[in-house]
Amino acid sequence: MTDNKTASEAANQENAAEPNFAVQRLYLKDLSFETPQGPAAFQKQWKPKVSQDLSTKSAKLDDNTYEVALRITVTVKDEEETIYLIEVEQAGLFTLKGFKDQQIAHVLNVTCTTMLLPYAREALDSTLIKGSCPPLMIPPINFESLFNTALKQSAEAAAEGKSEANTH
Repeated sequence: MTDNKTASEAANQENAAEPNFAVQRLYLKDLSFETPQGPAAFQKQWKPKVSQDLSTKSAKLDDNTYEVALRITVTVKDEEETIYLIEVEQAGLFTLKGFKDQQIAHVLNVTCTTMLLPYAREALDSTLIKGSCPPLMIPPINFESLFNTALKQSAEAAAEGKSEANTH
């Protein structure tokens, strides 16, 4: 009987350790749209210069719940005058159970942000259309590649820091 009990306890522990990922909620956290020139921007021919900034952040809310936010800021200028500035922050609440720290970082920075991107793109484009501007059609973003590049840069910076400390 003891053997059966330990076998079932081991099976329960194994099931409890299996990673579990769930989306609780996806939501628009922040949206800003500015056309500083007002109607004057629509009365001339544009030669737009588009600059785009992308950032992500995550926060642990409790033992298994994380908020991940994807922020996209786009500034469109004609020479030095800003035609429009739009910023969208799309966020989500995610439950992660049974993951190791490195796996959590990967899920938050790759899986979650990949899920948020289509919602952020839609919010950007629909707001621009309502503002009488053409949609941007932001292309897909390879968050896996960005995450791997950031890990590599972090490892290189740590290695440089160790070699500098050894020379002093």
